[in-house]
Amino acid sequence: MRLDCRRALTVRRQSLSTAPVETASSTSSRFAAVATARPALRGHGWVRRSLSGLAGLASVVVIWWLAIMLFTEPNSLAAQFSPARALATLPSLIVDDRLLIHVATSLRRIAIGLAWALLIGVPLGFLLGRVRALDTALSPTLQFLRMISPLSWMPIAVMSLGVGDRAVYFLLAFAAVWPLVMSTAAGVAQIDRRWVQLGESLAATRSEMLWHVYVPGIAAHVLTGVRLAIGIVWIVLVPAEMLGVSSGLGYLILDTRDRLAYSELTAVILVIGALGFLLDSAARMLYRRFGAVQLHSDEG
Repeated sequence: MRLDCRRALTVRRQSLSTAPVETASSTSSRFAAVATARPALRGHGWVRRSLSGLAGLASVVVIWWLAIMLFTEPNSLAAQFSPARALATLPSLIVDDRLLIHVATSLRRIAIGLAWALLIGVPLGFLLGRVRALDTALSPTLQFLRMISPLSWMPIAVMSLGVGDRAVYFLLAFAAVWPLVMSTAAGVAQIDRRWVQLGESLAATRSEMLWHVYVPGIAAHVLTGVRLAIGIVWIVLVPAEMLGVSSGLGYLILDTRDRLAYSELTAVILVIGALGFLLDSAARMLYRRFGAVQLHSDEG
């Protein structure tokens, strides 16, 4: 009678990842005390890191403010780039220049570009990791394309796709696809062969092998690629949104420059930095929630 492959793979993974249990009462008590104290230690560590980060950020802002105050004239052009003036213009930027609409537009473009990169990069990376001949044949071409700056494709994107969102989507997807391809291929190559042999010995189907061996095995690497891709597309976004679009943070940078509203321009730059930090923090939390847990269970 054929074994249930899904159940067998799950039971085998749990048996391999379970450590031997000691029976000594003193050892069990010590382990229980450590397990109880660990969440508290993590909480204190998070608070300490957050306070240190805020202190460093405040120090940078103070240095910035002192540099503007000490080395520029009050009514000079450089004085408009002070943090105080940038923060003062932020409310009017939100109300009059519809900052939230521009932010939502940029985030939508990021999501669509990253989604296209995932749809292309993960399957391609999986094939490169699984089929050695395909990796050998395509590796020089992919490395050649990867080394071309996404911004150098801007004229070709505009001539081929026209002015508007489609050209922006292409540039963002082209920038994000390479870390996903490389991370996925590396994850497939590093999967423990014992899991593959176990699935084959249990006569697992291709779909069972995919969802119960390969997907858990490459999850941490794919999430690492997502975090790298987010950092790259956020950098490419601003110049990409200067391709004739009428909304987005890149467009807002050009608009404030053309209006000589340098305090507003500085405020937009601060908003771009803050949003990029939040996106990277979200990617790190996603990795800690799923990728790090999966990596720990694989190592166990």
